[in-house]
Amino acid sequence: MGEDGWWYCLTHNTVENTRRCRGADRLGPYPDRESAERALELAREKTKAADEADRKWRGDDDD
Repeated sequence: MGEDGWWYCLTHNTVENTRRCRGADRLGPYPDRESAERALELAREKTKAADEADRKWRGDDDD
């Protein structure tokens, strides 16, 4: 692993272990290559969880 961790480059749709692309184009750092390869999936999961938390906080949930 590079000293900066693992990153997912949104421009090139690749995983890298050094800071090659600009920060605005990367997701990470991740602790390992496998996590970086799942970056888009992890981002979707985190967004969904945040959206659900927002609905509950606002009282918009159906429960």
